Amino acid sequence: MGRSPGLRFFIVGLLTLLMVIPVVFVSEAIDDRADHSRRTVESVGRDWGGHQVISGPVLVVPVEARVRVRERQELTDPKTGEQLLDGKGNPRIVVREVEKTETRAPVYLYPERFEVMLDAPTEERYRGIFRVPVYRAQAEMVFDFPTDAVAAQLVDGETALWQRARIRLGVSSNRALRGTARLSAGTRDLPLEPLAGAQQQAQGIEARTGDPRDFGVYTATLALNGAHALSITPAGRESRITLRSDWPHPSFVGAFLPDAQQVTEAGFTAEWTIPHLARAVPQVSREDHETAARQGAAFGVRFYQPNDVYQKSYRAAHYGVMFIGLTFLTIFLLEGAADRPAHAVQYILVGLAQAVFFVLLLALAEQMGFGPAYLVAAGATVALITAFGAVALRLGRRTGLLFVLQVILYGVLYLILRSADYALLAGSVLAFAAIAATMFATRNADWHGHAPGRGGGLLNRWRTEPAASAAAPPAQG
Repeated sequence: MGRSPGLRFFIVGLLTLLMVIPVVFVSEAIDDRADHSRRTVESVGRDWGGHQVISGPVLVVPVEARVRVRERQELTDPKTGEQLLDGKGNPRIVVREVEKTETRAPVYLYPERFEVMLDAPTEERYRGIFRVPVYRAQAEMVFDFPTDAVAAQLVDGETALWQRARIRLGVSSNRALRGTARLSAGTRDLPLEPLAGAQQQAQGIEARTGDPRDFGVYTATLALNGAHALSITPAGRESRITLRSDWPHPSFVGAFLPDAQQVTEAGFTAEWTIPHLARAVPQVSREDHETAARQGAAFGVRFYQPNDVYQKSYRAAHYGVMFIGLTFLTIFLLEGAADRPAHAVQYILVGLAQAVFFVLLLALAEQMGFGPAYLVAAGATVALITAFGAVALRLGRRTGLLFVLQVILYGVLYLILRSADYALLAGSVLAFAAIAATMFATRNADWHGHAPGRGGGLLNRWRTEPAASAAAPPAQG
């Protein structure tokens, strides 16, 4: 490159911008790999049960009404069965009033009290190199129904068919149910069956109760598999839900956040108390609000995987251009004697080595975890650039300074990736420190290249030669 420091600095800046191209390709490769991982995780989770949402219970009471209707009937000869005609040859018709039974919309009654204890121990499933956290949830429910509220929903002529009442419990997928589900009213076990008929699309189970006015408190036990998240709808006038798991990274989602929570490395416990007025679903209704409850009132936990290898690798690639630029700046300040400055191709080789670092990091992280992978990839890259600086760039004793600065650079990047909350702060402080150091190192620089240079590196050449001393006075004669 040119001898003028200003021109060379400008060229190094252009080379840094050129490195955007390989960094973009690296980011796309990481993104594609993350998509493949995401599809694999979703496939395993879906096969295991997926995101489970428990809704209900709800007591469904069929309703019928006796109504009188007018019917037109054509008369026939009782002996011959032939149609009777009037004098004009038209069929003889008689109008009668008959009483019929008509099926009306059922009454949907939600519990007065709804208490749930949810235990969701987790385990890991593997597909190839991909790890998927799944859970086996066990739900213990206690609830009762205010059956006296049904009468207010009936109009004249309607009758509640208590003997045909049933309790319905909704889940996201019946395939996820495991073990033996139980529903009891006192000492009586109620046989459970999958939702049938038109309700089958909703997924879940139901039990015929007989006359529920004879019962008091119900208990239900439900075991189901799932992945990614677990949610429940607050079915009662007052709902108390306790959720426990051994997963150390919960992300509470949905319509309500926990009233109390305790999160440790050994797992978490969360508690909710949801009043009837907060859930926007009526206690008793002639309409089925299960879908609305699922969409608007469900809450629970997502089993969050913080800073997985793809998130960290992608975030690292976002800092790629900045770190390549800082490395170029370091070499620019430390490169060899003025007679042989670093060539543009050498800068490009250093930049490509750092771009490959991000791919190497991801490939190793998928096999051994992010921490060890970062140590190996960063160590290999720092060693390569340091050796290149000593042999190709001929930095001499300043090779050690290049090594130290590279170690600091990759150490700061690791700290940035470890803490998403302070990533912006750490990155901005690093950039500011680099600019400040450059301004200090080049404070006496002759960017036009007019001042005579010095050997031993650019840090020496930035210092202009002292002004020539004044001409000696003529000798005294």
